[in-house]
Amino acid sequence: MNGQPISGATAGRRRRSARLGALATGTLLLVLTACGGGATGGGKGSQDPAGSAGGKQENAASQAVVNVAPKDGADSVATSGALKVTADQGKLTTVTVADSEGNKVDGKISADGASWEPTSHLSASTQYKVHAIAQDSDGRESAKDTTFTTLVPKNTFIGHYTPENGETVGVGMPVSINFTRGITDPEAVERAIKVTAVPSVPIEGHWFGNDRLDFRPENYWAAGTKVTVQLNLDGVEGRPGVYGKQKKTFSFTIGRRQVSTVDASAHTMKVERDGKIIKTIPISAGAPSTTTYNGQMVISEKYKVTRMNGATVGFGGEYDIKDVPHAMRLSSSGTFVHGNYWGSPGIFGNTNTSHGCVGLRDARGAGDSSTPAAWFYDRSLIGDVVIVKNSKDKQIQPDNGLNGWNMSWSEWKA
Repeated sequence: MNGQPISGATAGRRRRSARLGALATGTLLLVLTACGGGATGGGKGSQDPAGSAGGKQENAASQAVVNVAPKDGADSVATSGALKVTADQGKLTTVTVADSEGNKVDGKISADGASWEPTSHLSASTQYKVHAIAQDSDGRESAKDTTFTTLVPKNTFIGHYTPENGETVGVGMPVSINFTRGITDPEAVERAIKVTAVPSVPIEGHWFGNDRLDFRPENYWAAGTKVTVQLNLDGVEGRPGVYGKQKKTFSFTIGRRQVSTVDASAHTMKVERDGKIIKTIPISAGAPSTTTYNGQMVISEKYKVTRMNGATVGFGGEYDIKDVPHAMRLSSSGTFVHGNYWGSPGIFGNTNTSHGCVGLRDARGAGDSSTPAAWFYDRSLIGDVVIVKNSKDKQIQPDNGLNGWNMSWSEWKA
């Protein structure tokens, strides 16, 4: 071999370099094995950045799909039957529908979570916002937000009601609503009216014809009861193409219990207050040819002085009294309990002389508070009950005034 011989020192340096090189190579292989998720038992290392190949992807989209009818942006939407929210491949967890003022629409998610529908009608001419959330089987959520606007009705109706908001009335006062248009879907209209009482008592509605709906309990209201009426008629289709436009809540209070009983044959009226007779008043009821109706009647109007003209109730020109004092209406057909200044004082308690009304002794002008008529007027409320018995006439019809008490509870509910 040519060349210079290698010294002992040089050979030692080369051996150390070889050992260091081998150590560095081993270290590099160890690092590469660790980064690669090295195989064990001869298996191949995984390259799945999210975990094992069979693992669940935590950030995957929800499989649930929310559907809302009507479609987003729809207008002239029907107030009943058009709104529905459903979920495919999942279950609804939240559905909120509200108008632009934040008033929410009551509704219910089905037992299987597949659908939601409102439990009442929608208001007309109103924009609604829908917010719905559904979950898939893995608990992942999907949401949808839409808006739509209900129809603008061309023909509308309202209900004129009695008593007035805030009134204190007698125990016989029903809630009576007279509609401005004949109703052909009474069930829809009745569902939109809620009457509640404190203390609570069952209350039922009864239709008289197609334009009047009254509500009452089985028996007279208890003294002190507070009654609340919610009229949610806005958007109710009462007849084809005719929609309610009224949304109002009012309440009234029942005062003390006063029930007065007129005995037409005995010519008396006993005034009962909270279970005690507080006064017996001599009266003159209807004459034999113009008798007074029997039955339970409710005072519906009070007039300190009013005009009574026989021509307005089928008696032609038999009478026209321009200043009848202390008059309180008992029927729509013209039955009143009122003061009488023109009759002889001797008729009261002895003879029936009227055209069907119940007359009490009074003074002209209604200015004498000591007369029986003035006493009774001052102590009576609209809604007080006046019962007439022992008259030679038929029982008054329930719809002749606020006199539904002349129907049994079973008839009323039917």
